[in-house]
Amino acid sequence: MLSRIYFDHSATTPLDPRVLAAMGPFLGGAFGNPSSLHHEGRVAHEAIETARAQVAALIGAEPDEIIFTGSGTEADNLALIGAVRASGKPGHVVTSSIEHAAILETCRFLAESGTKITRLPVDAHGLVGPESLLHALQSHVTIVSIMAASNVVGTLQPIEELAHLTKLHGVLFHTDAVQAAGKITLDVNRLHVDLLSLSAHKLHGPKGIGALYVRKGVSLSPIVFGGGQERGLRSATENVAGIVGFGAAAEIAREELASEATRLAGFREHIAAELARTLPHSYLFGHRSKRLPGHLSFGFRGQEREVGRLLAALDAAGVAVSAGSACSAHHSGEPSGVLLAMGYDSERARGLLRVSLGRFNTQQEVDHFLEILPRAVAGLNGGARHSQVSQSVDVPAVALA
Repeated sequence: MLSRIYFDHSATTPLDPRVLAAMGPFLGGAFGNPSSLHHEGRVAHEAIETARAQVAALIGAEPDEIIFTGSGTEADNLALIGAVRASGKPGHVVTSSIEHAAILETCRFLAESGTKITRLPVDAHGLVGPESLLHALQSHVTIVSIMAASNVVGTLQPIEELAHLTKLHGVLFHTDAVQAAGKITLDVNRLHVDLLSLSAHKLHGPKGIGALYVRKGVSLSPIVFGGGQERGLRSATENVAGIVGFGAAAEIAREELASEATRLAGFREHIAAELARTLPHSYLFGHRSKRLPGHLSFGFRGQEREVGRLLAALDAAGVAVSAGSACSAHHSGEPSGVLLAMGYDSERARGLLRVSLGRFNTQQEVDHFLEILPRAVAGLNGGARHSQVSQSVDVPAVALA
C-alpha cells in the first residue's frame, strides 16, 4: 500500500538523504565559527567555500560571485533594495505583474521611499513580452527583475532575450530563479543576468538558506549590517550546516538535472493526457510547453469554487497538492492575483490546482493519483453536470516537444 503522495514540490522539497549526510558533521562535532582563525574555524570556512563552488557550478558562475543569504526572499530583497540604494537615487524598478511576493512586496517597500515601480503585463500564458520591456526601458531604469519560472503556473520566461534587451540599455537585470534552479539549465553568462536568486529548499536542500549571484563589477548596498561576512553584503555568522547542505543539493541537482528533467516531464505529460481523457472539462493554466518539467496547474470548468474541497478530498485520500503559492495558501478562496494578471476572470482565478513533482516521485504514485483525482472531482458540486463537456478541453494530450 502506498504511503502519502507528495506532489507539492513547488512549495518545498523533501531533504535528499545525501544532503542530510553531508550536513551531519556540521550539525554536531564541526561547530566552529568560520570567521575564527583556529582549526575549528578553518574547517567551517573551508566547508563554506566548497559549498560556494558547488552552488556556483549549478548556474555557471564563479565562486566569489555567490553570496549566501538566509532565504531566496532575502536574496530578492538584497538584489532590489541593494541595487536601488547603491544607485544613490530613488530609482526605477521594472518587474512583471506575476512575480512572487518576495519581489512584489519589496517593490511596495521601495515605492514608499519614492522608487518608481513599473509592473509589466503578461499574456494569457503568463509570458512577459519583449515589446513591453522595451517600452519601459525608454525611461531611466535602475534594475529589471523578471522571474525565471512562475511558482504558480510553471511558465518559463524568455530570460535570455529579456536580459539581452536590458543590457543593451545598460540596465541591471535580476531574475528570481528559486523555482527554476536545479530543474532547468541555467547559465548566468548565456542568460546575460547580473543578479540571480536561489533557495536550497526548492532543490531538495535544507530550509533557511539561500544565495544571490552577483556578477563581478555589480555594486550593491547591504541590507543586513554587522561583522562584514559575505563580502560585506550579508553580515551574520554563517549557517554552516545549511550552506553545506545547499552545496550538496546543488551538486546533486547539477549532476542529475538532464535525466531528472526528462523523467519529470514524462510524468507531467502523462498526467496531462489522462486529464484530457478522463476529465474533459479540465483546462491548463500557463504555457503548454514552455513550463517547468514537473509542473502542472489546471482547473475544472464550472467547479472553480470547489477547489478548497478538492484539496481537502485529495489530502484525505493521501495526496498533497496545492492551490497555488504556499505563501498565499491562507487566501485560497480568493482569486489568484497571478491568474487575474493573465487575463482570467475572477471565477476562473479561484480554481487553480497545482501539481508539482520531484525527485522521489514514482510512476506508481502518478498512476494512483490519476485513479483518485477523477473520483474526487466527481464528488464536487456540479461534477456530474460538467464531466461531459468535452468541447472545453484546454489540456491537449500531445507528446512532449
